[in-house]
Amino acid sequence: MAVKINLANIAIVLVQPNISENIGAAARAMCNMGLRRLIVVDPPRCDLTRVCKMATHAALDVVEDMEVFTDLSEALKEFAYVVGTTARLGGQRQVISSPARLAEMLIPISADNPIAIIFGPEDRGLTNEDLRFCHSVMTIPTADFSSLNLAQAVMVVCYELFRCNLDAPRDFTPRLANRFELDAMYAQLKDVLLRICFINPANPDYFMNNLRHFGTRMQLRAKEVQIVRGICRQIDWYGRHCFEQGKASRDAGK
Repeated sequence: MAVKINLANIAIVLVQPNISENIGAAARAMCNMGLRRLIVVDPPRCDLTRVCKMATHAALDVVEDMEVFTDLSEALKEFAYVVGTTARLGGQRQVISSPARLAEMLIPISADNPIAIIFGPEDRGLTNEDLRFCHSVMTIPTADFSSLNLAQAVMVVCYELFRCNLDAPRDFTPRLANRFELDAMYAQLKDVLLRICFINPANPDYFMNNLRHFGTRMQLRAKEVQIVRGICRQIDWYGRHCFEQGKASRDAGK
């Protein structure tokens, strides 16, 4: 059986867009390519009159349904898979070399999982802190000049998603853990690893960032996150149990 990419499960996320017209142009590009969900995070300025003028009447419903957040982590809570767009490559994340490859990869994931594709500000792109939320990063190949206009970049990605909306072999991908579930797991892991003196309390984020990179490469399922959290609870219980037993033995020996 062949399936199409589920565009309804894909959201475009603009982080701190500086130019209102770019928001409107992005909405127009999305509308043309069959995507409907637009999220804007902490826009320094968002003149809806200018946004709507650039979006044109065809994409006004995308603008009217646009979600606005002040914090990226809050905006991404429900998403099971997050892709960052950047011209700066390297690091430990999975790098996707083109929007076409991204679209192909998202076919099975999009069937049952909400996906966010995030774009950074026009002048500097996504920060390392923003990219920390991403399971993978994607770059748009260019000839010489490495930076595209924000709306142009959105259009290229949306086009490839739409173009990939053709019959393709179905690979089953179970429900992945969303950002909220992953963040809760990492917070619990950090707490337990500090308790058992496994990580340096002076700089725990250094180890935790590496652990996050490992986790994002694995595309953890919701059930797997529950297992990890269960192990953390058992380690915590065992540590407390041993402490109480030792304390009781010391008290008995007095």
